[in-house]
Amino acid sequence: MVPPPLGFLLALQGGLLLLGALGMLLLGLPFGQAGPGELLYALGLLLALAALEETVRHLFPSSFREAEGLHRALGEALRRAGVGPTILLLLALLSGVAEEVFFRGLLQSLLMAWLGPVGLFLQALAFALLHPAPRGALAYPLYTGLAGLLFGLTYLLTGSLLPGILAHFLHNARGFYEISRT
Repeated sequence: MVPPPLGFLLALQGGLLLLGALGMLLLGLPFGQAGPGELLYALGLLLALAALEETVRHLFPSSFREAEGLHRALGEALRRAGVGPTILLLLALLSGVAEEVFFRGLLQSLLMAWLGPVGLFLQALAFALLHPAPRGALAYPLYTGLAGLLFGLTYLLTGSLLPGILAHFLHNARGFYEISRT
């Protein structure tokens, strides 16, 4: 039996992946191709995410601590459920792939086709809304919204989901590692 917190996360990410991939396939949207620049874009995006996180942590310390408390609670629930590092690594991979396919591949593509550049901001807003924060932790939605913009810009510049998937996976893997150890 899958523990409830893990089951919820798997269902959420699996649903996003299924909806995003089917939508992209049905609409003929490109997933992108691996090229020599993909890795450099992924590394640049990963560095930008780290800088963004540190900036938000510095500007809104108490709010950021509230969000970290939510992450610690999630880590504790997953540990109590017996979820180990291997499963957390797979969850980081699933969430990186699913969220990039859904938010950037499908949602951003559709919104930008309908609304132009405003679509980039709307997908980032939707991305932030999917990442809940405790009351008073306004820094976390700000951080995830700006991260959504960075992911979206990377997809826009490269035409490929691969840099975002790689950076998202590595960022989430670090986060899951941190919550598994606290």
